[in-house]
Amino acid sequence: MTIARIATFAFAGIDPVPVEVQVQIAPGLPAFLLVGLPDKAVTESRERVRAALTGLGLSLPPKRVLVNLAPADIAKEGSHFDLPIALALLAAMDIIPKEDAAGYAALGELSLDGSIVPVAGVLPAALGASARDLGLICPAAQGGEAAWAGRIEVLAAPDIHSLLNHFKGVQHLSPPAPPAPDTKPRSTACLSEVKGQESAKRAIEIAAAGGHNLLMIGPPGAGKSMLAARMPGLLPDLSPAEALEVSLVHSIAGMLEGGRLVMRPPFRDPHHSASMPALIGGGARAKPGEISLAHRGVLFLDEWPEFPRPALEALRQPMETGRTTISRVHAHVTYPARFQCIAAMNPCRCGYLGDAGRECGRAPRCGEDYQGRLSGPLIDRMDLTIEVMPIPAAELTRAPAGETSATVAARVQAARDAQRARYGADGPPNNAEAELRHLQPLLDAEAEALLETAATRLRLSSRGHVRTLRVARSIADLAGSVTIRRAHVAEALAFRHRMPGRAAA
Repeated sequence: MTIARIATFAFAGIDPVPVEVQVQIAPGLPAFLLVGLPDKAVTESRERVRAALTGLGLSLPPKRVLVNLAPADIAKEGSHFDLPIALALLAAMDIIPKEDAAGYAALGELSLDGSIVPVAGVLPAALGASARDLGLICPAAQGGEAAWAGRIEVLAAPDIHSLLNHFKGVQHLSPPAPPAPDTKPRSTACLSEVKGQESAKRAIEIAAAGGHNLLMIGPPGAGKSMLAARMPGLLPDLSPAEALEVSLVHSIAGMLEGGRLVMRPPFRDPHHSASMPALIGGGARAKPGEISLAHRGVLFLDEWPEFPRPALEALRQPMETGRTTISRVHAHVTYPARFQCIAAMNPCRCGYLGDAGRECGRAPRCGEDYQGRLSGPLIDRMDLTIEVMPIPAAELTRAPAGETSATVAARVQAARDAQRARYGADGPPNNAEAELRHLQPLLDAEAEALLETAATRLRLSSRGHVRTLRVARSIADLAGSVTIRRAHVAEALAFRHRMPGRAAA
């Protein structure tokens, strides 16, 4: 009886969970059994492994072959178990040394000709292998992604035949180098192309400076989507720690292009027909949703009330906690979801509430019904709310070009630098995540008195009070002020006005 072992990983969110592939070849009737709570994709690996071995001129011994994925109480999902199963089987057949196989973790899908196909999750697997002092065997196309783990031996093989030659000493697989980071240029959409809309452009700048949520309300064609499209060009690059977080999520989703780390904040704009699993995360294999793919970046929700009500309400907890937990019978999967929500909506279904010449016959009732699709707690989580009104044709053609995105981005970068210097490495990365204890000491007496009076008269919730203070802190940072002054609080309160036809948030 022969037993061989090799390590691999399952994934719980972005965290790699160690799995040991154990192969036993014992006397008995010929059989190829796979146990350890595998899903359909893992179970089908038996046929892919058998075909790959046939391509090498090998066949399974006429004995009882048992493959166990330990621990057996964790669900195993995905096709990346093909390669470790094949390598453990080759070790059990004494084709490659068992000691060599035991020193690596492996993941990869096998095609029928023995080629190793890219899979999701190579970056977190490489970090997991490094933490366990193991090397990593992965597809050749993803060797650069695995190399980001640092001091780890990576065997990036194009096919299983080259791996056999490497272990036999006939061929040497050169260690891959990490690719250059994904340094995509800032968005080519420039803020200077937006004519007029000075108040809206000011709100976009404040939102970018502090990472605040922003709601834009206005009739069709007023420029809401155009303004949101300029947000990526205002945001600074991700820090190294943030880039690693974002890249781990994209690796799990199979979206890390060329193995390059994501250095720019992601921008996601799902269609309003997106389901709750697509937006929040979930599905049969608990994949990350749009809010996790927008981690440390922007989630743009156009036609906000048109999204399914359950999906909108599911946004409330991640907007506060910065993470989303997908519950299953056998496991709970948590993904990071610290995103900046930019939402746009019409004031009513027809879109022309308040325009006597164009509004429908149900006004203002249509506006109340349409805005009623959004709950008060959800609206209360929006830090800035602005009305974007149409620009007259004369102003569109004659208005001079405004500031460019590069000019505004420089002010945003200076504000973010001030926040990092103020909060330190262990504090919040921006004002949107700052707590009251971070902000209260920086509030002067006049500003504090104004905020208290406004909170009472406008009936601000405790959340609204703190979020207004956060926005005021960002306004002060843009002005280069160390303290939060009365003018900064006044401007923050102006951006927290009520929605058309609704009470103050």
